[in-house]
Amino acid sequence: MAEKRDYYEVLGVERGADDATLKKAYRKLAKKYHPDMNPGDKEAEAKFKEATEAYSVLSDPEKRRTYDQYGHAAFENGGAGQGGGFGGFDFNGADMGDIFGDIFGDLFGGGRSRRANNGPMRGANLRAVVHITFQEAVFGCEKELELTLKDTCTKCNGTGAKPGTSPETCSKCHGTGQVTYTQQSMFGMVRNVQTCPDCGGTGKIIKDKCPDCRGTGFTASRKKIQVSIPAGIDDGQSIRIREKGEPGTNGGPRGDLLVEVQVARHPIFQRQDMNIFSTAPITYAQAALGGKIRINTVDGEVEYEVKPGTQTDTKIRLRGKGVPSLRNKNVRGDQYVTLVVQVPTKLSEEAKDALRAFDAACQGKPAPEKEKKKRFMDKLKETFED
Repeated sequence: MAEKRDYYEVLGVERGADDATLKKAYRKLAKKYHPDMNPGDKEAEAKFKEATEAYSVLSDPEKRRTYDQYGHAAFENGGAGQGGGFGGFDFNGADMGDIFGDIFGDLFGGGRSRRANNGPMRGANLRAVVHITFQEAVFGCEKELELTLKDTCTKCNGTGAKPGTSPETCSKCHGTGQVTYTQQSMFGMVRNVQTCPDCGGTGKIIKDKCPDCRGTGFTASRKKIQVSIPAGIDDGQSIRIREKGEPGTNGGPRGDLLVEVQVARHPIFQRQDMNIFSTAPITYAQAALGGKIRINTVDGEVEYEVKPGTQTDTKIRLRGKGVPSLRNKNVRGDQYVTLVVQVPTKLSEEAKDALRAFDAACQGKPAPEKEKKKRFMDKLKETFED
């Protein structure tokens, strides 16, 4: 007979794991290896039985103390007062009904509702989308959304019942909001607690419905919501507006409104985190001789001094011209600009002559005297500026 694995190892938990950790670990394994989820798989069935055996011991305080002291030997041959049952173990002392109700509810479509739903419940969140420009994302803005929102019906005060009448206690669940089913399993009868299908978990049945809300307790209307877009927000990020979602039930709070921000593409700028990237064209003369150029930024044009002999694809950084931080709008990223030398496609004869002279002067010949070079470069610059 194969040697049994340590029960803690089977469940994948530490020896000091608490009850909640044990239950979570077992439920995960039970759902994964349950025979109904793995029909005909003997290996999965064996793992399921192994995990169930481990949990039946470790979830019982007395059995766990015995196991921690004596190991598997404590339960051999019916030791330590153990009954027959599954693999020499019984499940009377373990909290199995709660877990198997959970598992079988998932397998047979019953869901996992084990709590009464007739208490205060928070409303669901709503989602919306707002479209903004690149500039608005950088500096922030205010937007207005028009949404259909639900509010408590003023005619019935949210009861859903016609004025002068009251909801009645559900006869199926007797006001608890839950019904209990029993199902036959390989372990015997398993209790499964589910939301009452007649009252939807409220515990109440409305026979005479309110004419305004038709028994829902809520009325819908179009409303305008102001949304403050913070500076530095990026495409796809969301803004949470507290308690502007669906109303709660039985006195529960409203849900939230989650507004997803979609930022339009910019023809010049591209963003990466807090930095902005762009290109700036410069003429051949500006690249060769240097000089002042104007570069577009989100703050407007700025002046930049190009160094003589600048090559195409030279990258420069403009500090503090990027996107503000969402946490502190006074902290900004940088703008990285790639300088691209533009080669002229149409030249006058005078410009061509100047370029030919320049080309001849640069073909491995010694550099001319400073004054001659200066006059030549000045003439070349004048030609291209014209």
